[in-house]
Amino acid sequence: MTFPDDLKYSKEHEWVKVEGSVATIGITDYAQDQLGEIVFVELPSEGEEFGKEDVFGVVESVKSVNDVYAPIGGKVIEVNDPLSDGPEIINEDSYGEGWLIRMEVADAKELKDLMTAKQYEAFIKEESE
Repeated sequence: MTFPDDLKYSKEHEWVKVEGSVATIGITDYAQDQLGEIVFVELPSEGEEFGKEDVFGVVESVKSVNDVYAPIGGKVIEVNDPLSDGPEIINEDSYGEGWLIRMEVADAKELKDLMTAKQYEAFIKEESE
């Protein structure tokens, strides 16, 4: 399991990569591993706005259906459309081609509340004990 150092992580197992004022958001390798085979993804439309911790999507696997939470607030500027026909991309490349949405960051201060890779790794270790 990998936890790239250039990403930030939420307690709900989303990752965030910020480039300028744009945040790319996906679910972590740990989350996709726990879910198992992902069979359906429901994502918002471009232009929708979400506050921090709002539900913005749904990921359904053979094991369960789970909400996906916005780790920060913002406006959706791009949706990973290939996931609608190929949700398994998340299992194959959760930090790359399996990203979910890109948001325009509403308040960069919210990024401070997210965990580093080392903090996230310690968090899931503690959570699984």
